[in-house]
Amino acid sequence: MTSTGEVEGRAGPPLWWAQRRDAVVDVLLGGVSAVECAWEGVTFARETGLPTAVGVAFGLVVGSTLVLRRRWPIAVVLVGIAVAPAAMGFLLSVVGMYSLASSEVPRRIIATLASMSLAATFVVMYVQTRGDVEADPTLVVALSGFVAVALTVPPLLLGLYIGARRRLMESLQERADSLERELSLLADRAEERAEWARTEERTRIARDMHDVVAHRVSLMVVHAAALEAVVAKDPARAAKNAALVGDMGRQALTELREMLGVLRAAPKPAAPVAAPAPATAVAAAAPVAPVALVGGAEEGPSLDELEALVGQSRAAGMAVEMLVQGEGAAYAAEVEQTAYRVVQEALTNCHKHAPGARVVVRLAHRGAEVAMQVENGPCEGQTDGVGLPSGGNGLLGMRERVLGLGGVFVSGPTDAGGFRVSAVLPVR
Repeated sequence: MTSTGEVEGRAGPPLWWAQRRDAVVDVLLGGVSAVECAWEGVTFARETGLPTAVGVAFGLVVGSTLVLRRRWPIAVVLVGIAVAPAAMGFLLSVVGMYSLASSEVPRRIIATLASMSLAATFVVMYVQTRGDVEADPTLVVALSGFVAVALTVPPLLLGLYIGARRRLMESLQERADSLERELSLLADRAEERAEWARTEERTRIARDMHDVVAHRVSLMVVHAAALEAVVAKDPARAAKNAALVGDMGRQALTELREMLGVLRAAPKPAAPVAAPAPATAVAAAAPVAPVALVGGAEEGPSLDELEALVGQSRAAGMAVEMLVQGEGAAYAAEVEQTAYRVVQEALTNCHKHAPGARVVVRLAHRGAEVAMQVENGPCEGQTDGVGLPSGGNGLLGMRERVLGLGGVFVSGPTDAGGFRVSAVLPVR
């Protein structure tokens, strides 16, 4: 077995040949043509009175030009036409015409040289036949024309056919390579879309889990702290806070079960596989949207539940005011869910970072869009916070939700020392 180094170090085809086999074939043809022309050169030398050695040398040079048929096919044909009066170069003319017709030379040049070769062969045959055969001139013309056509047209047609076939095969190979590259590109794009869909789905699940767990558990921690503070002084209020903690825990468990149920649901049966579409049709097809596992198929929260959400914060001791402008309408499920989650996460942040501060929740229906804003005032020296942990993903999750629907999200501190979260969502 040849090693890689030997393969890489092996000499390539010599000179202008694409393969060694082509070089061997042309050298053999050139040798046979040289021998033929040398043999015919002896007769040519006798007829012209030249020395035999000169005729033989001339025939060898003329015949060996066939080696150049792939590099300079026009020159080979011209040499064959030039030596036609000397009655030599039969193989040179036939193979040269075939090589010219199968090359990439323009058709008008091929037609011109083929006509010249045909005329030269006809004239030579006519002169020789008329001097050797005493026959009717019409017969001489017919015989000369037949020989000229027989020596010119078959190699010309065969060369045109072989050249057209080679160009067709090259075109098909190029097209196959192009389709292979296109399919490879489409496969890479499909893998990228699949990876993007998986990333988006993981981010979506993380947002939903954060919204459910962070808000409910934050309220539970707030109520537990209040319960601990008043259990000895006000048993009735302690019992009320304990009941609220239980209700919120059950709500959190219910929402978690719903999400886990969607994740564990069996996949839908795959649709029948259709016949593969052409690569161009696949390339023009629109990217496949990722399938939503959470928050899409199951029923999620809506704007009608904002009052209950605000009421839970009031029950936890937060001073919350809710203002609604405009008349509500039936919005798309993802719009209502996003609006609800924004308000929910903003209230959670108020519990964490501004305990005891006054909070205002504003909801505005504006026809083509719905806007929401949650603003809290300064803490005013309150120290009864419960030290809720913060993962730093709340604002990021809200921004991703809003921007994903083509909305606008703004958050930041206010001049009064509080914090404001604002979002605007298009309803379509």
